[in-house]
Amino acid sequence: FGSIIGGVQSGKYDFGMAGMTVTEDRKKSVDFSDTYATAVQVVIVKEGSQYTSFEDFYTGFDAEENPAGVKEGIKIGVQQDTTGDIYASDEPKNWGFGKDNVIQYKTGADAVQALLTDKVTAVIIDNEPAKSFVQVNEGLKILEGEYANEEYAICVQKGNTDLLDKINTALKDLKADGTIDKIVA
Repeated sequence: FGSIIGGVQSGKYDFGMAGMTVTEDRKKSVDFSDTYATAVQVVIVKEGSQYTSFEDFYTGFDAEENPAGVKEGIKIGVQQDTTGDIYASDEPKNWGFGKDNVIQYKTGADAVQALLTDKVTAVIIDNEPAKSFVQVNEGLKILEGEYANEEYAICVQKGNTDLLDKINTALKDLKADGTIDKIVA
């Protein structure tokens, strides 16, 4: 996503829209439209896994109820540079697993294949693709609960209020007529 933000920032692109998660850090470089969707990150494991929730991957919790560490041998598969990758690669105290416990794959399908062949303990990915992967790959399941959720928006060059207003107007219309809900589904 760095190349998308850089391209928008430099004027190479008019806007960026690729499941673009709104973060405080990104807001320093670009402006964001209204949110058009909320992405839920979930955890896929093999059926029969000893892990019944993502909290089971941690060794214990500190006074603020944040993880103190990650259990030995946990490997999390993610699609590189996605929201799941960003969160999973963070430190355990922030509900991540640490970069050493995360394996990045070029595609979500590659991460799921790694799970099927026992190269990773679990895969963290958006809920909608997760449902599809579980449906077509026998022996997988999605753990109960959300690992994280994010707001998706469209980024534009800082100060380009004319384009931002046009995008927000279009998003409002697409929300009102149900088009966005159909696309997300």
